[in-house]
Amino acid sequence: MALAPPRPEPSNLIDGKLVSASNGATFENVDPATETVLGVTADGTREDARNAIAAARRAFDETSWSTDAAFRARCLRQLGDALLAEKDALRSIVVHESGAPLLVAMSAACDTPIGQFGYWAELAERYVYEQPMGEIQFMGQPQRRLLRREATGVVGAITPWNFPLYLNLAKLGPALASGCTIVLKPAPDTPWSATALGRLVAERTDIPPGVVNVVASSDHGVGEILASDPRVDLVTFTGSTATGRRVMELASATLKKVFLELGGKSANVILDDVDMAAALGGVAMVCTHGGQGCALTTRLLLPRSRYAEGVELAKAAFERWSYGDPQAMQNLQGPQVSRRQQERVLAYIEKGRREGARLVTGGGIPKQLAKGFYVEPTLFADVEPDMAIAQEEIFGPVLVAIPFDDDDDAVRIANRSIYGLSGAVTSASEERALAVARRIRSGTLGVNGGMWFDVDTPFGGYKQSGLGRENGLQGFEEYLETKVIALPGKPAAGA
Repeated sequence: MALAPPRPEPSNLIDGKLVSASNGATFENVDPATETVLGVTADGTREDARNAIAAARRAFDETSWSTDAAFRARCLRQLGDALLAEKDALRSIVVHESGAPLLVAMSAACDTPIGQFGYWAELAERYVYEQPMGEIQFMGQPQRRLLRREATGVVGAITPWNFPLYLNLAKLGPALASGCTIVLKPAPDTPWSATALGRLVAERTDIPPGVVNVVASSDHGVGEILASDPRVDLVTFTGSTATGRRVMELASATLKKVFLELGGKSANVILDDVDMAAALGGVAMVCTHGGQGCALTTRLLLPRSRYAEGVELAKAAFERWSYGDPQAMQNLQGPQVSRRQQERVLAYIEKGRREGARLVTGGGIPKQLAKGFYVEPTLFADVEPDMAIAQEEIFGPVLVAIPFDDDDDAVRIANRSIYGLSGAVTSASEERALAVARRIRSGTLGVNGGMWFDVDTPFGGYKQSGLGRENGLQGFEEYLETKVIALPGKPAAGA
């Protein structure tokens, strides 16, 4: 299934207008599967970012956006209708600029978040923003209290390149539904997944000028402005833990709210009572989208008593895994997003060799793919839990197999990480698997193939995998402040 070439979306959206960069600069958008230039994008400046923040501030402070939930819901439904009408064009953008396989774009990377966007309009309308808390006594006098939830204010949203459209919508949806205004800064590797949304907001909705701003830029300093500017009330970032630390550092000067969805090194725990062939039949799925997913289970924990069997089955799964052209329906693995990312993954593979891990299969650039930023599906065995390849997020199609002695040892190794984003446990006994899953410190876990991914599922991590949750009611409430209003108690009847 060949996709139509993506329609270029070169303009930023600032204060309701589709604009070029203030200095006229552009940067190239490159297809990682072919290394061809798709087109250019306005290279937003720091001045552009400050203008966008000013527009968002005015829209929050001077319009009824934050207080009119019915209007917000109507505008979100308009945007949802526009997304559905443009789904094919958006899918083409996602595949071409991020290298996402078409099947991935037809689900989590594009079609699913578009189909579920109406959730935010419904939540904007049905959420109870103010409710009584009940009466108390204070110094002998009755007191009534109201619990009120209000939009936080201006949001600075910084998004990555791996699932760009999904993550842009995962921030736009709840931020707008809650009554916030937003400045969205996408990764420079995947700008059109954001600028296309800016065009839809400007041309297909009644969203007031300044409520949504999109500033694509090759300058990472633009993101730093969003994190540090005192006019921004909340900064939300999805990406690496190292960058998340920097965002948090910059935000600390103004004590703005910080919401971070960061890295992972999730464990896939296979207990010793399983049908090993069935348990490992899909283990190469960790290579999906080039392994560029923060929640992928990149540590395979195998019982020592069945370790050799498990490694051989994993090897077979990796060697029959189909990868290459992301537009070919049989491929779930395409390229890394850029040459820089390809080189980073290859450097980690070399580090694994130097550390003494056994390279079972893969480990290089595939010879049959002359163009594109590809890396072979790669499996390491005999990996010690403290090796760099077992501790650091590689973000590539690399799986490390680690032996464990018993359930307690598996839990200990799974938790031996600065991360706590996701994970999986497989056992012939659901009760046993659940007992292990409950002891693993991570934000999401799948048991015996169970999948948690949905728009109403709060997603986020423990430890250095982030702060807060994205999606669901909890994700919506990340964008709200809490206010309590006290009133004198009403006199008792007949008093």
